[in-house]
Amino acid sequence: MNIPIQNALTSLKNGGTILYPTDTVYGIGCDATNYEAVEKIFQIKKRDENKTLVCLVSDFKMLEQYISNVPDLAYNILKYAKKPTTIIYDQPVHIAENLVGADNTLAIRIVDRGFAHLLIKKLKRPIVSTSANISGKPAPKHFSEISGSILKGVDYVVNLPNENGNADPSSIIRLGNDGTVKVIRQ
Repeated sequence: MNIPIQNALTSLKNGGTILYPTDTVYGIGCDATNYEAVEKIFQIKKRDENKTLVCLVSDFKMLEQYISNVPDLAYNILKYAKKPTTIIYDQPVHIAENLVGADNTLAIRIVDRGFAHLLIKKLKRPIVSTSANISGKPAPKHFSEISGSILKGVDYVVNLPNENGNADPSSIIRLGNDGTVKVIRQ
């Protein structure tokens, strides 16, 4: 196993936070089942705890472990999506309570390649993904744009600047219980 994966995995298993490349932008992450680790991310980002965070999973099987009823429409949307797509689902289970929205929802994206995918597969649990910036500030497009307070705030930094080929955030879609689809961010 390569050194960055092993070090990030150790940090996550010990309740730590990491700065890492996702399939979109650089993110701050932790084990999405660890309440205290999620709290650390809110503190690092100076983020209002009423604003939810995104979770990353490695595949549909893992998605189904953390959402009690994945709508059929989600499979179709993800199958045909042209870019990384985050879907907001109802009724998450087995996840840190402070990741769940007041309306009992959770935003999840399936990552099927790269460092984040390998890390999730090794951890065997979802990881949090939130852009590597202080809340309200612009999300950095490149590793060199990440603020010193973020770099110092996390427990482990994965510096693989060429890892993420897409410097744009994911699309975000909300699937309603009634079959409605609302695009939150394209």
